[in-house]
Amino acid sequence: MVAQIPTETTTQVIYPDCDGNPMSDHTKQFRWIVTIKENLELLFAEDPQVFIAGDLLWYPVEGNNKIRLAPDAMVVFGRPKGDRGSYRQWVEDDIPPQVVFEILSPGNRMAEMSRKLNFYDRYGVSEYYIYDPDRIDLAGWVRHGDRLESIEDAHNWISPRLGIRFSMQEDTLVIYRPDDRPFLSFIEIDQLRQQAQQETQQAQQETQQAQQETQQARQETQQARQETQQVQQQAEKLAAKLRELGIDPNDL
Repeated sequence: MVAQIPTETTTQVIYPDCDGNPMSDHTKQFRWIVTIKENLELLFAEDPQVFIAGDLLWYPVEGNNKIRLAPDAMVVFGRPKGDRGSYRQWVEDDIPPQVVFEILSPGNRMAEMSRKLNFYDRYGVSEYYIYDPDRIDLAGWVRHGDRLESIEDAHNWISPRLGIRFSMQEDTLVIYRPDDRPFLSFIEIDQLRQQAQQETQQAQQETQQAQQETQQARQETQQARQETQQVQQQAEKLAAKLRELGIDPNDL
């Protein structure tokens, strides 16, 4: 009898790109997610080594597809821009997202938010921010040593990694870039773009008008010179005629 040699099989772990949960529960939450994510994209557009994503599944542990979370927005310094189906940390030089954002909706529960805080704390997030657009409330945590610690007062807090400033207004949160320009929605950005285009067109029209007025002034000056020359020529002819008649023009 020939002995059967057991064959070692390796099960390939699949890391799904979707966890089946919606990106947002309502329009206000979605609007804030998009505004934060896209303004961060603009802020770091010139840095090829800053990866920013929204609602992307993050797998921190190789071989375990159950340990995962999809932050509403996340920023990873030291990883290149580009499309990804998920953020598998071991493929990304083992660099975890340094900054994450969560936008609350009425469907969020304290137990869920506590679980997320523990997750981000355990897997190396440096800064974690939660904004509740209904209550106009911002909470944040920043890493000290090996723990995320709560920020006592988030008003006018400046993110150590992003350089952005959070300002709690009476009716909303305003986030300012390091150059003190506020984060804007797509509509506001488009309005500013249209305004800039209109101002540019107006400036071009004013420049064109000024050029035309300058050209007209030059023509008028040239015409005046020509008229002066004609008068001088006529005066010289008259003086010459007087001299022919024996009259000195200077005696007149």
